[in-house]
Amino acid sequence: MTYNNQKSTKMAWNDPQWGKNDGNGGPPDLDEIWKRFNQKLNGLLGGKGRPGGDGSGGGGPGGGLPKFHIPGGAGLLAALAVIIWLGSGFYIVDTGERGVVLRFGKYVETTMPGPRWHLPYPFETAEVVNVEQVRTVEIGYRNDVRSKLLTESLMLTDDENIIDLQFSVQYTLKDPVEYLFMNRDPDEAVRQSAESAMREVVGKSKMDFVLYEGRAEVADRATKLMQQILDRYKTGIDISKVNMQNAQPPEQVQAAFDDAVKASQDRERFKNEGQAYANDVIPKAQGVAARLNQEALGYQKRVVADAEGESSRFSQVLVQYNKEPQVTRERLYQDAMQQVLSTTTKVLVDDKQGSNLLYLPLDKLMQAAGATTLPSSTDAAATSAQPAPANNGSDTDSRNRDAFRSRDREARP
Repeated sequence: MTYNNQKSTKMAWNDPQWGKNDGNGGPPDLDEIWKRFNQKLNGLLGGKGRPGGDGSGGGGPGGGLPKFHIPGGAGLLAALAVIIWLGSGFYIVDTGERGVVLRFGKYVETTMPGPRWHLPYPFETAEVVNVEQVRTVEIGYRNDVRSKLLTESLMLTDDENIIDLQFSVQYTLKDPVEYLFMNRDPDEAVRQSAESAMREVVGKSKMDFVLYEGRAEVADRATKLMQQILDRYKTGIDISKVNMQNAQPPEQVQAAFDDAVKASQDRERFKNEGQAYANDVIPKAQGVAARLNQEALGYQKRVVADAEGESSRFSQVLVQYNKEPQVTRERLYQDAMQQVLSTTTKVLVDDKQGSNLLYLPLDKLMQAAGATTLPSSTDAAATSAQPAPANNGSDTDSRNRDAFRSRDREARP
């Protein structure tokens, strides 16, 4: 009773009508305030007070606070609570997501994008999973390539070399049910399977192949092997891409490896230079060889044709010679003399007087007389060209003597 009076006194101090009811300015009656509150509440909810008509009810022996009874309002509150409880089963699945409905913790169905409803808790629950989101797992580093994790990045190659390899794996979800319920930590499963697959691929490859020309092939082989492992574990994960972030030898042997790489590059450069020189020289040599071959074939054909022509001409002449030997000999002599004398200086001398001029080198004297008439500027050229006519003259003399001898032999009986 004392507690109720103290509580009523505290509530009176907080009443907004303090000092407005009586003229003496004292606190209002707490019972009266409670009575009016019950009447208004019953009027709103459609209820009635207890017997007594004023809704105050029977007070206790100590005159405590009255209690009210609202049978109609309790049903409305219960209905409102049920509506709110049923409304808690509505949920929305966005584009690129899937809803997984569980009934008492057991999988029931997978819902597509759109507004959906399930039995409220505790009967059913729904989990929304984004299946199109690209997730990333980093192996050998975290957030930055420079923050290396050597326990994950150091790998052994087939030629017993150690490389420092950092890469990332991008993946999406293809089965939300397997992703949620078949593995305890599917993201960690992706990390472990990626590291295991990459170590297997690197362990079957050479160091230079992993570092340089075979990086794309290593990534593809690791992707396929990783997907096989995840499918075997039923993780519901689809590997999108494996990105090779960094691949290099360990820092302790980096200097020696750089020297080896430089030597390899020099070897390739020298090889390319030699190949370029060969590509330049070999076609030229092949062209010269082809030209010489064609010239030899042309010369062969020309010689054969000349020989065949000479043979045919000789055969024709022989036929005519057999018919008329004397006429044929005379004709051959004239042709030979015409061929010989067409290239020599001709001097006609009357030898009936028995002059000694026949023994003088008349052709040389004539050439010397003609040379004195040339300008002084051409003396050197005339002097250098002088021996050629001398040789021609000597050749002409020898040919003339041979012709006369042959003629004499033919004239003999």
